[in-house]
Amino acid sequence: MPRTAPRLAALLVAALALLAVTAALSIAVGTKGIGPAGIWHALAHPTGTYDDTVVRRLRLPRTALGLAAGASLGLAGALMQGLTRNPLADPGILGVNAGASLGAVAAISLLGVQSPSGFVWFALAGAAAATAVVYLLGAGRSGRGAAATPVRLALAGTAVQAALLGVNQAFQILDSAALDKMRFWVVGALTVDNGMHVLAETGPLMLLGALIALGLARPLNAVALGEDSARALGARPGRTRALAVLAITLLCGAATAACGPIGFLGLMIPHAARALTGPDQRWILPFSMVLAPVLLLGSDVLARVAAGSDSELQVGVVTAVLGGLAFVLLVRSRRMAEL
Repeated sequence: MPRTAPRLAALLVAALALLAVTAALSIAVGTKGIGPAGIWHALAHPTGTYDDTVVRRLRLPRTALGLAAGASLGLAGALMQGLTRNPLADPGILGVNAGASLGAVAAISLLGVQSPSGFVWFALAGAAAATAVVYLLGAGRSGRGAAATPVRLALAGTAVQAALLGVNQAFQILDSAALDKMRFWVVGALTVDNGMHVLAETGPLMLLGALIALGLARPLNAVALGEDSARALGARPGRTRALAVLAITLLCGAATAACGPIGFLGLMIPHAARALTGPDQRWILPFSMVLAPVLLLGSDVLARVAAGSDSELQVGVVTAVLGGLAFVLLVRSRRMAEL
């Protein structure tokens, strides 16, 4: 069927409906099932019962964080693939995840920071610093934004990420307390202490990054045609790349600081969005923004029930397993290189 604007709009509405259903399941499903009446009571008329506490203090913040982080990681992944014109790119290729992890573990090890709301800003600063280094290296000797080509950004990001991961592991090996504190965060989880407080700190940054990303849809379409064609169409490739890097830093840095480095989400979702919409970034970005939290919250629900009634997996484990399977299918696909 042709990918007309009305059809794509209808698909986007369907995706939003699926997201609403997934969010409802995220609130209702867990080691203790809570029915619709109990959820409504907890949200509209709480009286301090056990079910009210579970919904309002545990599942609601967890769901809200999953919505924000999922949308941010989906957008960042789509932006990264559009920026580098590389179908295997994800936000980690700019060193954002490694920088955030190093900032968090350094705050724990060197400064004794203990709570997620305490080291979230150090993680965000680490993500920003890593991205700045990658962009400067990718710009080459000229230092001009226009020289920061996709290939240079990818190579610089891979090198910086490897170096930061090595330093991060050294911190954790030398400081057992940091290792104990970081072992769940590094996996990636939505079970964050004071989740709503962490979301209040990182949410505005995710929102700003989302606005910048959505505003880059048309310039990215032009840049995909090549440097000369983009300039002929009135686009400014250097400015577009700089803003895209800024948006990726805000989106992925804030999401990683809040939930830890959740892998593969930014790799899988843009491909699903592109299969539905075609190569138009004006549709890929919104679809990625909606479908990513569907996958993240769905994985989180699966993580809660997969390990039985006494424990649960972290969502990063589930997304890693699903991402590994998707990566194998992606590599075997003949359409892998299509953007």
